[in-house]
Amino acid sequence: MLKISLFMLMAVSMFSTLAFAESTLELEVSSDEIKALDSIWISGEITDVSQFKPVKLKIIGPDGALVFAPQVAIEDNGEFKKLLNPPIPSFKAGTYLVTASHDDSEVTASVEFTVIAQEIPRNPDAVLIQEEIIEKEIPVPVSSIAMSADAINGSDVITITGNTSFRGTDITLIVNSPVGNLVTIAQVTPGIYGDFEIEIKTGGPMWKEDGMYTITANQGASSEHKESIQVEIKDGVVVPEFGVIASLVLAISIISIIAVSAKSKLAILPRY
Repeated sequence: MLKISLFMLMAVSMFSTLAFAESTLELEVSSDEIKALDSIWISGEITDVSQFKPVKLKIIGPDGALVFAPQVAIEDNGEFKKLLNPPIPSFKAGTYLVTASHDDSEVTASVEFTVIAQEIPRNPDAVLIQEEIIEKEIPVPVSSIAMSADAINGSDVITITGNTSFRGTDITLIVNSPVGNLVTIAQVTPGIYGDFEIEIKTGGPMWKEDGMYTITANQGASSEHKESIQVEIKDGVVVPEFGVIASLVLAISIISIIAVSAKSKLAILPRY
């Protein structure tokens, strides 16, 4: 009996330790200072969280605007890393703030890096190559990205799926409101076969306009790969299909007419 009680006490103690274990989160950058056209590694380690949920990164520019907001997968050892490529056309000079968070933890981490201004080089050979292509009438592909939007009617989540043949660079998704205002920016890394998927959540003050929102995917240092789709939003959610509602209303109306007609016929039947 004493052994059983001691075992139960140890089990409760171990359970309490696991249940109340506080997660830790570390964050670092590969360099404290880079040039405007350089890339930078963001890496870190997190403990005591669900590994199937990603780490959420936010990169804030020198002007206070959100530059990137990628979600990074956690490896089996709790480590995560993300190669941050310069936005189009380059990083702005100044200090950038990188923050990391996770849905299962209240702990956050932050780190900074500085960008030095750099002149964007011009390649005179590129002009000659372009002219040669035009003279030979060689078709130049306009886009190598294919994507689609999927959402349940009335939902506040839009799932973007697609494929790209240019797998070495992240895809930046830019959402613009019906009048052209910037709503949000997201980033996704293509898989080994070029497939990508990301969810965009609607609602809030940035989605207050009703109408067609444009989602544009940009890839490459000069957005040489680009594709856009549109999704209709009303009251912050995806607009239901009018055809389904119209058919339902029509069916209800027909049933009501039949019911009224049947009652009328019964009312005028003579009594014997």
